[in-house]
Amino acid sequence: MAGLRVRRFVPLARGPLEERLITVDQTNTSVVVGERVVVKWMRPATGGGAPDRAPDLLAHLVAAGFTRTPTPYAAVYRDGPDAGLAAVVTRFLPDAADGWDWCVDALLHQLDGGPPANLAGDLGVLAAELHCALATPSETTPAPVEVSHRDWATDGLAVLDQAHRLVAAADDEEAHWFAARVPRLAADLERSREVDRAYVIQPHGDLHVGQVLRWRGGLAVTDFDGNPTLAAPGDGILIEPAARDVAQLRTSLLHVGQIANRRTDGRYRSAVTDWCRRAVDDLLAAYLRTLDERGMAHLFDERLLRPFEVEQECRELCYAARFLPRWRYAPMGVLRCWYD
Repeated sequence: MAGLRVRRFVPLARGPLEERLITVDQTNTSVVVGERVVVKWMRPATGGGAPDRAPDLLAHLVAAGFTRTPTPYAAVYRDGPDAGLAAVVTRFLPDAADGWDWCVDALLHQLDGGPPANLAGDLGVLAAELHCALATPSETTPAPVEVSHRDWATDGLAVLDQAHRLVAAADDEEAHWFAARVPRLAADLERSREVDRAYVIQPHGDLHVGQVLRWRGGLAVTDFDGNPTLAAPGDGILIEPAARDVAQLRTSLLHVGQIANRRTDGRYRSAVTDWCRRAVDDLLAAYLRTLDERGMAHLFDERLLRPFEVEQECRELCYAARFLPRWRYAPMGVLRCWYD
């Protein structure tokens, strides 16, 4: 097609071309073709995220032998005035559901007397395997690990200030609650100053349970576009400690608990609190064990975990205030569990 360039990753045999639209909420538009591939058409960049990073990360993961993501077949680029990434073509995973469905359903079934929702350990293993692959040299990324001396506390405190201003605009009980706890939030963010240097990689960048698909073949991580609410770095390359992804994934499990509380009108609040506590611990234990087994324990500095988790909840509050006000209950519920 004129004006488009194709970058191929894994060969794809020809097949049927029937199309159907994926109708779940998403930033971009995804089409299933022939029940074999998914073509995700990207919206033009509007200042958030770094969608062009996905093809480079996918190429690196293919070269590193990582298979726990939908097989990437190709990236399509636009030429001309709107040059940039136009689409990513990946394997269609039959019966796939994202974690906002399967994780929440598993917890609700447990609360209703069903089997235990022991899912966090598998998520921890998946995250560790992903980070090991991202940190493995390949033909496309010969030196994927660096040492950074960044001041992560300054970034976190800026996000806290932003969240404080946005939440305060509501002028309600939660706004006053949050304002009274800003000093404690700031103190936890300041704890990242204990880390004067840390190993950094190109992380997933937006790792939460919604990015983990459960399908016939197990679990697969998807969507390497980066966080759509964050501005891309000046050079377009996101470099962060592995703890950033782990913090995002752990807090998303806490959001699963908040969703379950809301759907059950708080009838099982104590049981949900216990599940959340065990889940984040199980995830971290499995993650650390897997890193250690692969000789990659140096990638993770646990001192960054709580500061990054607090920062993530502040980012969630900013997201809710700007784009999805009804979501505020989830990060606010997590913060109340931590600080009440």
